[in-house]
Amino acid sequence: MEYILAPSILGADFTRLGEEIKTVAEAGAEYIHLDVMDGAFVPSISFGMPVIQAVRKATDKIFDVHMMVEEPGRYITDMKNAGADLICVHAEACCHLDRTLHQIKEAGLKAGAALNPATPVEVLEYVLPLTDMVLVMSVNPGFGGQKFIPYATEKVKKLRAMMEDRGLSADIQVDGGVTLENAKELLEAGANILVAGSAVFKNDAAANVAEFLKIFREFQGR
Repeated sequence: MEYILAPSILGADFTRLGEEIKTVAEAGAEYIHLDVMDGAFVPSISFGMPVIQAVRKATDKIFDVHMMVEEPGRYITDMKNAGADLICVHAEACCHLDRTLHQIKEAGLKAGAALNPATPVEVLEYVLPLTDMVLVMSVNPGFGGQKFIPYATEKVKKLRAMMEDRGLSADIQVDGGVTLENAKELLEAGANILVAGSAVFKNDAAANVAEFLKIFREFQGR
């Protein structure tokens, strides 16, 4: 299993966003996590296609677009054209989740399904085979810098067990309150992609990426 760090640009300095993305990419982050918020599904409004298209020039790393918007299927083609490689949609935001996941796959992109903290993993039972990744939210979505919700770890364990029972090997991503202190616990639970915003971009971003990657190497080498 490959362990991947996905720095969330919500934690970056937007006055020098391209430079910040280049820094974490060159330090070894394989994914760049882009949180798109519409002010309806979540309280905040972040950014959309023009920003993604602009920063696409900064790196060739995987653009992991987390759609925190109502009925995200409306924007699949536009997100692809802006430079998305993976689109993750919320089960709670899709009236027809199966259809939306198929739309993403038909666009030639990787498909992810996200779950809010209070949403049980069983919601994905019938669509798990369609997913390349499942995102377990460990904070309530909409704002960066929130405190990690502990029961998210148990959800990761349950989800990984569900996948293994069915012979599936999709990635499990965790987003929200991820730090160097709880990273190992999440990997042990079955996650293999960690999203971190402030824990990466605060102070020395390159050094913070290196510390996360060190944990990944130590975990993989056990």
